[in-house]
Amino acid sequence: MTRTKKGVKLIHLLVAQRFGKNRHLHIQYQPACYMSSKSTASPAACPDIQPLSVLEEMKMPFSRALIGNFFQDQPRLGNQFLEDSILQSYLRRHLPPVVLKEASQDLGRFGQRIVDELDTLGRECELSPPHLEHYDAWGRRVDRIITCPAWKKMKEVSAEEGLVAAAYERKFSSWSRLIQIVKLYLYTPSSGYFSCPLAMTDGAAKVIESLGRPDALQDAFRNLTSRDPKRFWTSGQWMTERKGGSDVAYGTETVARAQADGTYKLYGYKWFTSATDSDMTLTLGRVEDAQGQIIPGTKGLSLFYLEVRNAKGQLNGIEVQRLKDKLGTKQVPTAELLLDGVKALRISPEGRGVASISNMLTITRIHNTVAAASAMRRVINLAREYASKRFVFGSLIKDHPLHMQTMARMEVQARGAFFLLMETARLLGLEETNMATEQDQHLLRLLTPIAKLYTGKQAVAVISEGLECFGGQGYMEDTGLPAILRDAQVLTIWEGTTNILSLDVLRSVMKSQGQVLSAFFASAQEKLEASSTIPTLSKSTSRLLQALENLKDFTQKAGMRGNGFMELAARDFAYSLAKIYIGCLFVDHAAWAGATESDVYCAERWSEQDLCPVHTAESSGCYNTDAVSMDRQLVYENSPLLKGKL
Repeated sequence: MTRTKKGVKLIHLLVAQRFGKNRHLHIQYQPACYMSSKSTASPAACPDIQPLSVLEEMKMPFSRALIGNFFQDQPRLGNQFLEDSILQSYLRRHLPPVVLKEASQDLGRFGQRIVDELDTLGRECELSPPHLEHYDAWGRRVDRIITCPAWKKMKEVSAEEGLVAAAYERKFSSWSRLIQIVKLYLYTPSSGYFSCPLAMTDGAAKVIESLGRPDALQDAFRNLTSRDPKRFWTSGQWMTERKGGSDVAYGTETVARAQADGTYKLYGYKWFTSATDSDMTLTLGRVEDAQGQIIPGTKGLSLFYLEVRNAKGQLNGIEVQRLKDKLGTKQVPTAELLLDGVKALRISPEGRGVASISNMLTITRIHNTVAAASAMRRVINLAREYASKRFVFGSLIKDHPLHMQTMARMEVQARGAFFLLMETARLLGLEETNMATEQDQHLLRLLTPIAKLYTGKQAVAVISEGLECFGGQGYMEDTGLPAILRDAQVLTIWEGTTNILSLDVLRSVMKSQGQVLSAFFASAQEKLEASSTIPTLSKSTSRLLQALENLKDFTQKAGMRGNGFMELAARDFAYSLAKIYIGCLFVDHAAWAGATESDVYCAERWSEQDLCPVHTAESSGCYNTDAVSMDRQLVYENSPLLKGKL
């Protein structure tokens, strides 16, 4: 059949449909007319109808050429510094005026750069993940990790903006660290997760600084903290081996053999190495003695520095086995590595590797908190912008009270995470400039793992709720929204799972002989005393004071129950510390003369929850011997693994 005849038949069909019963009532139709077998309608057969009217009618919505007239506007990303009221409020309250003025100008400029340039680069990193090239065209083993141009550009941006350097230049004394953290808070959601290598770079610089910047590491430190894109280095962190992640004492099998020139050669298999395309890394290994023997456990671990490639650009005794296929953070090259004679420098006293790496863990855990708090802020900001554009059930969704209630609950969680992050950053800044009191130092040791574990859990829940704010579009990969949730899941795992960090909180209590808890109670009490005289905060303050008393009561009982009891209560104990201290930060900020009605409302909403779950659970018998047995039975009921052994 010719194309002309097909066209005529289609016109016949359209004409016939005019007389059908299933007409669209909202469309204005012309009277039907006869179509001749020619390619145009016959005016003689239907003199009052022009052929063009039928052809025009073919140009209807939802035809093949058109798909309707309505398209939902997407959420707009604004300047995240200028649009963040709680961030600006916090900085106005705490920063000295001269520091505030200069920092605000830089942060405002950087916020606009994120909108104009960096957010697009971050999305490119997500869409163009790294891949591994084992061999070149001539069969030579090269193990080249290929990253996209946007990832490389992010490295340049990180240097230009001083995203690591700012913390070590100390331009603003103790506030330098907090200002750096704020800048990372703005950057991280748009970074394409280049914030991950920055976390380890910052951690490596902190370790080198804590070791007194030895001569052999001077160049490395300068490169890690440089603002020159041509000089700037990033660092990896190669700790995890096949036997386990957090249990490095048991899991580390890498051995180090001393060389005549004072260096070492490392042999081992690293199961999980983040940012494997970095310039250098820190790693743990066991030094062999002259008889080839090693010391097991933590006492046998030493810390080593190595450069990933030699002066010729070749890998330094490293074979990249494969890149990890992860749920999220796909932008970050993460690999399994075989270390086969890697040239390295021991930088800790022998057997003091874990102690020497502790400063790196402090930094990376705070970066983890940055990622959690900033991801919550980003999804909320996008959702509130979208709520002003999405029209359903007769009004914009911002005018539906239930939707606003849901978003307000998300906002309270995000602000709580923000305050905990800022307090930890403030304490770190004081410590780094030798301005921290003994109480500040103890509080920093306690809050670092608490902030990491609690905000990681918050982020997954808040971001999941945030995706619901976009309906079905929140589930569509091409919006970029699902990536926020996928990436957030790493925050509860990397640098220690929730349970591992909860046990670390207990270690800090025991190692300090309770001094970190004394610092916690003193700081919390001080903040609550400041708000107790303000009528609008009386209810919130009263609830927090009661929770604090409940926590004290629990700790006194726990001291008589033994380590097994506290281990079982560790997670609830850490959550209680987090909830109470965040509440204290809320009322402390709301008691400030420059606080708003929203600040008071946030404190009220936060304090309505169970602030001391460890006391509640203990009162219900959740930590007694019967509960331990029943927990196991519940999990393994009908399982062949433990059947008959419970």
